[in-house]
Amino acid sequence: MKTATASKKVQLPDIAAQVTYAMRTMGVAPIPRNYELFYEAYIGSNPKLTKDLAALGNKATQEELDAIGQQYFNTNRPHALDGAHSKIVSELEGLLGVLKQEQNSLESYNKLLGDTVSRISDKNSASVEILRNAIGVLSEATGDTMAQGEKAVESVVKKSVEMEKVRQELDEYKRIANTDSLTRLSNRRAFDEKLAAIYNRQTNRSVTALVIGDIDHFKKINDTFGHPVGDKILATVANIIRANVRRDVFVARTGGEEFAIVIEGNSDVEAMQIAERIRKALAATPFKNSKTGVDYGPVTMSLGICMASEADEPNELYSKSDIALYCAKNDGRNQVRMFEDGMKKESNKTWMLYRR
Repeated sequence: MKTATASKKVQLPDIAAQVTYAMRTMGVAPIPRNYELFYEAYIGSNPKLTKDLAALGNKATQEELDAIGQQYFNTNRPHALDGAHSKIVSELEGLLGVLKQEQNSLESYNKLLGDTVSRISDKNSASVEILRNAIGVLSEATGDTMAQGEKAVESVVKKSVEMEKVRQELDEYKRIANTDSLTRLSNRRAFDEKLAAIYNRQTNRSVTALVIGDIDHFKKINDTFGHPVGDKILATVANIIRANVRRDVFVARTGGEEFAIVIEGNSDVEAMQIAERIRKALAATPFKNSKTGVDYGPVTMSLGICMASEADEPNELYSKSDIALYCAKNDGRNQVRMFEDGMKKESNKTWMLYRR
């Protein structure tokens, strides 16, 4: 994405820093829905969005940004996150108020118990009347305390239900925010998180593979038939990939015509077999317009694989998978290649900074 500051090169460590920097230099409020817009613009998953956002220049109003968000994301949803903090704070304050009231009630009750015990223990003043009065006071206080306790429990339950609703709203927002609107697969943001997680937790990397697939000659398809046809092909490819892997396999559209698959629990041979299954299924699928009979095919895909054990960190894993993909493309396309030592490619593409 180009901004007025594009001529001033700033080296930033990752895409999150780039997005934050761009928003700051353009004077854009650092709220979640704005961050989402700039994030999508930087990863390049929707070139038209990138172009529209760049056209606003350095004087974008919040109304203009929200209009773009509404157009591309149907964003009633980001406002849920913007207001989530105040909702959570409000519910927590209410819950703390209930607990504080219960604490005060119990402190008063404990004080009453202490005073009563002292009076009964005083042999000089002990009498039947004093005992009767003490029993009466304790009975009434115990009843009130129990009733207060029941109300406190009800209030805590109610507050917990409300907080659970807020949590569910946030979970739903995160799901939508991490979903590519065109293919319904995970998007680049979710992929970044998934790839980082491989190296942030204890996992058997010898049975974890990253597969990067790229549709062959996709630019030619767009140029020949137009972007609406290209979008339909992308959605169909996404469905084919999803249909040929287990439900627990992570699949994402990472930008343009590129897809990423993280396969866990399979050897390199099995990962190769899965990638081959996807490639063959796609190559065997006819891409025709049922009404006009126009044939958009053949549509094929090249795929590169690297096992997580072959890399020390996410950037290296992505780079090696991309090198294998490049070799598949360079060797004639419509094939799968596993990364091997000695494979080379002139590229500075990285897992978080790459923009198509």
